[in-house]
Amino acid sequence: MATRTLSERTVAGRRAAERLRQIGQEIRRLRLEGGISQRRLAEAAGVAAGFLSHVERGERQPSLAVMESLASALGADLSVHLYPNTGPTIHDRLQGPMVESLLSELHRRWQRFVEVVVRRPSRGVIDVVVADLTAQLVIAIEVESGLRRLEQQLRWSADKAESLPSSQLWAVLAATAPPTISRALLLRNTRSTRAVAGTFERALATAYPARHADAVAALRGVRPWPGPAVLWAEVTGGTAVLRDTPPRGISLGR
Repeated sequence: MATRTLSERTVAGRRAAERLRQIGQEIRRLRLEGGISQRRLAEAAGVAAGFLSHVERGERQPSLAVMESLASALGADLSVHLYPNTGPTIHDRLQGPMVESLLSELHRRWQRFVEVVVRRPSRGVIDVVVADLTAQLVIAIEVESGLRRLEQQLRWSADKAESLPSSQLWAVLAATAPPTISRALLLRNTRSTRAVAGTFERALATAYPARHADAVAALRGVRPWPGPAVLWAEVTGGTAVLRDTPPRGISLGR
């Protein structure tokens, strides 16, 4: 039995190791179905038989070029894809100030949590979660400094909000009764985000129909939460400020 490496003890390492085992099993299956010996396949692919043996057991990592050679020798097609799920876990330097500005505006009735991990049905991290347990309401808030892939962002936001019951936080939030889950999207005010918001105003309004001012007032404790809403922040240098109204020229949320 092969000794586990340090990388295999990390989440990414364990996933990679499992993928290698799956690839090795698939190569072995195709080889046996074709009645091809390990030595013959190794010669056809231009690799050592011992190396191929390790690959089939998931103990060695073949290069993409080797995978192409093995696939060609087996009469198979090689396909590699990246499938988006809930979005990247890497955050840019502008999101920190935006989160700080949001948290500073919250009324004391809101409990606040950051970087909430959800696991199923979608896996990812919700930037900010705020909860008014008296009103049995929880808001999953995504913080974005740009809108590069709007459709994916909308899908990720909805998927992660729906996955909130899988978080460790849910036991606290649902201690009395399961709360209603709502959503918000906090955007940085830039020319590019305004352009995207203006171009896809109907899509954004469908996903986040509440007025910006009503949502801000609710976060500040002035009124009840109006439902899913887009919020806007100004970022200058290393600081950010939550806007009272949407930027000029943006009718969404007015």
